[in-house]
Amino acid sequence: MTAVLEIEGLRKSYRSRKGVRRALDGFDMVVEAGQVHGFLGPNGSGKTTTLRTLLGLIKPNGGRMAILGRELPAHLPDVAGQVGAIVESPQFFLPFTARDTLSLLADAGGVDRRRIDEVLELVGLRDRAKDRVKTYSLGMKQRLAVASALLKNPKLLILDEPANGLDPGGIREMRSLMRTLSESGMTVVLSSHILGEIQLICDSVTIISAGRRVAAGSVAEVLATHRSAAVRVRVEPGVDLLAVAELLRSAGAPQVTPAEDHVMVGGVERPAWITWVLAQHEVWVSELAPVAVDLESVFLELTGTAPVRGESRQVDETTAASGGWGR
Repeated sequence: MTAVLEIEGLRKSYRSRKGVRRALDGFDMVVEAGQVHGFLGPNGSGKTTTLRTLLGLIKPNGGRMAILGRELPAHLPDVAGQVGAIVESPQFFLPFTARDTLSLLADAGGVDRRRIDEVLELVGLRDRAKDRVKTYSLGMKQRLAVASALLKNPKLLILDEPANGLDPGGIREMRSLMRTLSESGMTVVLSSHILGEIQLICDSVTIISAGRRVAAGSVAEVLATHRSAAVRVRVEPGVDLLAVAELLRSAGAPQVTPAEDHVMVGGVERPAWITWVLAQHEVWVSELAPVAVDLESVFLELTGTAPVRGESRQVDETTAASGGWGR
């Protein structure tokens, strides 16, 4: 497979009165052609800095970047017409209709206006194309932003939280759209906090934390590499779960997390050991069940943070036709 996107040793630092903050600290990333690639990380990990650097909105301090085999930022003008992107909050003139908005962007980018109807159909806005954007929900504005990024029928599509504001049906439609685009030959880089969706839709992932890559590969490879022997432990009603967790920690269990009605234990090679330890203290186990690893558990393990759910972004009245989306 051919690499559409390559990043090697990318560095970006910011100076402040508190000293130097390294937003990117030797970050690496490769995305192969035709893939839907998940780009994951907690807030402040360097995701948006990476995307803005790729699009020429931030100047890096070092490292190498290439899109479609062309080195950046020197050859960004040569590949910009083949890249569509939404980074951070999409912004529009609210009095404009969706069709007005896309017409303005099509004219500015030299795109045939016949493409407007195609992208409106793709994102499910055809029936609302003549409505003013100020009447749109947040989810509909997200759809319009995706439509704007698709206008040029790009080879590489970069989407930052495209499911923000969508209801479950809309998220499912967005998932289907991403798969359709991938099957047509488009490469999609998808940043999202909805890790269950990433696991369903993506062929491969890169996880970033504190400006460094902490995992990369196919979803199956990442899950297999970071699989942990986690088990869910339930005991008889009335037993203090915090005390149960402390017993297991004191006995040497490396990962113990009490929950509302059970205790999660990880890193134990023989689950029967848990039963033995608790029995020594006359605590009787009612359930000992292995827990299947998923992308969210791997994310938490690698970054030590929880993903943000339902994060809301404000969309205002200014149009950012050259500000990183639909470029």
